[in-house]
Amino acid sequence: MNLAMSPFEVLVDYERRSLAHVAGLPEQLDAPGLWRGVGYRIGSRRLASEFGEVREILTVPQITPVPGTQPWMLGVANVRGQLLPIVDMKQFLEGERTVLHESLRVLLVRQSGGDVAVLVDELFGQRSFVEEQMLDDEALQPFAQGRYAGFIDRAYHLGEHDWAVFSLDRLARTPEFRQAAA
Repeated sequence: MNLAMSPFEVLVDYERRSLAHVAGLPEQLDAPGLWRGVGYRIGSRRLASEFGEVREILTVPQITPVPGTQPWMLGVANVRGQLLPIVDMKQFLEGERTVLHESLRVLLVRQSGGDVAVLVDELFGQRSFVEEQMLDDEALQPFAQGRYAGFIDRAYHLGEHDWAVFSLDRLARTPEFRQAAA
């Protein structure tokens, strides 16, 4: 980087360099059949959810336990003055508690009555898929089993991994999820 660059030129240079790393040409970013979302991991499953379903991504805030709730309800956290329920997605979906570590993230999910924060094991960031990468119904079956069944209706293969599209919107509307009292 040239030290004599103006602030505007520095920003233009940042944009140029970041676009050099975008998979696909700019005209392909909104191509028909393209699906984009946020990629993350719960347990051993790689999932992705639509950008519109994720309001924000945060590190795990300080959590205050709430007595008398389901085991998957970790408690509440104060995020910029707003109290948010924090849900352990792995425990809700798989019945196994998430081991807390530094790379955990929470996704703020929109729901009627206020947002909820869901804990995910690992965040992968933006993921883009095209129709040609979509798995057929038979290959989708392992993803849409058990408690995942109502939230996954398609999956994609990208590189060495399969990614299931998880509907956080459907999750937030599920009566069992909305009823955290034990």
